[in-house]
Amino acid sequence: MRLAKFLASAGVASRRAAEELVRAGRVAVGGVPVTDPAHSVGESDAVTVDGAPARPERERVVYALNKPAGVLSTARDTHGRPTVVSLIDAAVRLYPVGRLDADTTGLILLTNDGQLAHRLTHPSFRVPKTYRALLARPPVREAALRALRAGVALEDGPTAPARVSRVSADTIELTITEGRKRQVRRMCEAVGHPVRQLERVKFGTLSLGALKPGQYRRLSEAAVERLSAAAPAARRGARSSSRAPRR
Repeated sequence: MRLAKFLASAGVASRRAAEELVRAGRVAVGGVPVTDPAHSVGESDAVTVDGAPARPERERVVYALNKPAGVLSTARDTHGRPTVVSLIDAAVRLYPVGRLDADTTGLILLTNDGQLAHRLTHPSFRVPKTYRALLARPPVREAALRALRAGVALEDGPTAPARVSRVSADTIELTITEGRKRQVRRMCEAVGHPVRQLERVKFGTLSLGALKPGQYRRLSEAAVERLSAAAPAARRGARSSSRAPRR
């Protein structure tokens, strides 16, 4: 097994974050520092991160949390600010699946399964995320909705087309499959409607439901399987669409 994948299965971090740990020289195998994330290891190998043993988790757990405003989407914060991990009382080490801005609320997942986190967040799998946005400068007219649906030119390149519906004169629901930094806020500002409040209400097959801010629930194995199955299906769709003519 690749070292980065081993660390992800051990609940140390997501696969991409595990690769960064290895490259930074913080991981050793049999007491010898290793800087190649592709280094091959087995379950019997003694792997450590910053001197602490890393072992594969035996039980996969996934939590859905309604993140309150002001809480950081990280496992820990050097300044002592509240994090999503600190809100959940769990017996295993957790880390967030992707991120929400500190001032964005709503559905975020936490897990000890690095492979699942990778499938749900890597852009190639095109897992949809739906946000409800309260916008400034109402009413939101059809021209702005059409622009969002077509894709918006941002400083880091055009976005993929989004699914958008108008909830009220100043509120929309927007579904994207990308995960750029502050993407929804930048898209809405680009069409003339800065975001006043933003809440994620759906991630893949999972909806926020009745969870109140700060509340969380552990997902059943069936719910986790449905969530996991959404990623490969989305990836096949991405491959087929890549062969379609550009417009």
